[in-house]
Amino acid sequence: MATTTTNTPKKVKIKLPLTRTENEDVFVALNGKTYQIKRGVEVEVPKGVAEILQHKEEMLAQAMEFEAQAAAKVQ
Repeated sequence: MATTTTNTPKKVKIKLPLTRTENEDVFVALNGKTYQIKRGVEVEVPKGVAEILQHKEEMLAQAMEFEAQAAAKVQ
């Protein structure tokens, strides 16, 4: 007997912080699907969406560090 596999992605729970400056929903696209994620609410999303958001934060931190280093060289 053949076994069937499902293509359902693993889901994870995330909660994006709601701040005074960041209060808009976040849109993420993954494999042709889009997701609108409300800040301040715990939601369940595919693992790939959570990874995209994590990479976004990592890249933002790197960009901020680069800007700080560039500003320090100018002064």
